[in-house]
Amino acid sequence: MPVRPCSKKRSIKTNCRTCAVIILLLVCGKASLAQQTIQSKQYPKDAFRYPLDLPPVTAGSFGELRPAHFHSGLDFKTMQRTGFPVHAVGDGYVSRMRIQFGGFGQAIYVTHPNGYTSVYGHIQSFTPEEFKYIRDYQYKNQTFEADIAVPKGMFKVLKGDVIAMSGNEGASAGPHVHFELRDTLTQETINPQLFGLTIPDEVPPTITAIGIYHLNGNPFSEKTPKEFLSVTGSAGNYHLLKPQVLQLSGNTGFGIAVTDQNSASNNHNGVYSIQMKLDGQTVYTFAVERFAFDQTHAVNAYTDYPAFLLSRRMIQKCFILPGSRISLYPQSINRGIIPFNDNQLHDVEFICKDVMGNTSTVKLKVQSNTSANNIAPLKPLGTLMHYDDNNDFYNGKVRVQIMPGNLYDDLDFMYDTQPMKPGAYSVTHRIHNKFTPIHDEYELWIKPDMDLGKYADKAVIVNAATGSIGGQYDGGFVKATAHAFGDFYIKVDSVPPVITPINIRNGSNLKAISAIKLRMSDNLSGVKSFAGKIDGKWVLVERNYKTKILSYTFTADIVPGKHNFEFTVIDAKNNIATFTAQFTR
Repeated sequence: MPVRPCSKKRSIKTNCRTCAVIILLLVCGKASLAQQTIQSKQYPKDAFRYPLDLPPVTAGSFGELRPAHFHSGLDFKTMQRTGFPVHAVGDGYVSRMRIQFGGFGQAIYVTHPNGYTSVYGHIQSFTPEEFKYIRDYQYKNQTFEADIAVPKGMFKVLKGDVIAMSGNEGASAGPHVHFELRDTLTQETINPQLFGLTIPDEVPPTITAIGIYHLNGNPFSEKTPKEFLSVTGSAGNYHLLKPQVLQLSGNTGFGIAVTDQNSASNNHNGVYSIQMKLDGQTVYTFAVERFAFDQTHAVNAYTDYPAFLLSRRMIQKCFILPGSRISLYPQSINRGIIPFNDNQLHDVEFICKDVMGNTSTVKLKVQSNTSANNIAPLKPLGTLMHYDDNNDFYNGKVRVQIMPGNLYDDLDFMYDTQPMKPGAYSVTHRIHNKFTPIHDEYELWIKPDMDLGKYADKAVIVNAATGSIGGQYDGGFVKATAHAFGDFYIKVDSVPPVITPINIRNGSNLKAISAIKLRMSDNLSGVKSFAGKIDGKWVLVERNYKTKILSYTFTADIVPGKHNFEFTVIDAKNNIATFTAQFTR
């Protein structure tokens, strides 16, 4: 196994991001009061209508902070009900339809001739023609989950046409329509309110705290010295709860806790933009105009991730980690990091706006104090990894390979072991800690401490916090792709899944029953696939994300008489469980 230890020393890069062009566009609200909104370009204001014939009320805003992602659209409320007509927001054609376990549950995509695509998620049902197209695809491909690219011209729509009914499908916390507008070419998602699909809003953001991070050239981590100061105020004007002149020294980063509401809902949403000024000069700008989906995990670089894990506190850092590549930072000087080294008194101001231009500010007085104790430069206690390198750690028992683009900052990588857990085939390997987020993934190899024997092909790597991450045995190691740091060990999955019938058993009379219902579970590696058959012919078994119930709804081709039902589940290590029952219809 090749080894490339990551032990070279070098200074951490200080990048300076500046935006070539920031266009300040006038966005008119319901009160006809023009406000300045930070945008890189103009979007057509009259091209699209709202997706529902309901007053526009939202539960979630575009770019709102969610665990592990930025919210990619607007969540339009439907009065806690399902079944409202969903309208095409513009002329175009249905280009994609999707059925999935979790996520949107059911979604439809409409491509428009002006270069944008609209997305409608969590829908309850499609039009009869769309529904037949989906069912035909599912039966042809023998699959419940379906991501269907629809040929252009198959389903043409006009602005206002009903294309679906609103619902509560998939990973939805309540009835609503998740709505997006995407750039058709790049598939970047764009704030729908910039297209004129605005929400009534005369409420400025609410600021509750300021964070101060003493960086002094060191990478950001859970060990970064920091302090949080409470903020109070109202009507857009905020100040420190305990007014004071802050004594700061060296390279300093700031953060802010801020949320927003609109006039139509009590939900706490995200702000549109945050600017930080030093003595009147803007040194940092954040704006949720548009972003690509492969960037969305960078919310963990934007927020104080350790603080969120420890206290669920959402602090939005006003300095940019060097490995963060999301396009929500249109401007910065020195990545928003301020060097306080001149013994002068400075003004630091935060300007927070919603998309309608409602504004809240908080101002700080900072005395730059070079005589204060500076934070010592990083002296790695483990292995120094660089965010822009191919990092490879290997010690004979474990290997960790992290490719560029997965660390947001340089990392003092720590490794340790813990005692072997019952049923494990290796000691527990502590791969750094949970407070450092991974943007996407890294490769992890673990060498068994016990002979796997005939169970080598059943071995998986287990994250002690979340469960199996899969794995394959090769060359004396079990290898898997991991998405987070933590404690890992090897286990073996030789146990088949469990099938629990709900309303069917051998000999059942199902004449009055509209659907066969079951549950399934797996003890370790997770379900890989499932399939139902009646009289040897594949039938569609649907899986409900909320209830976890699997159901086959009888169709007209199941004629009266005796039939045989078979349901098979295969887990990720190819353990198989089968349930069979004869029934009368």
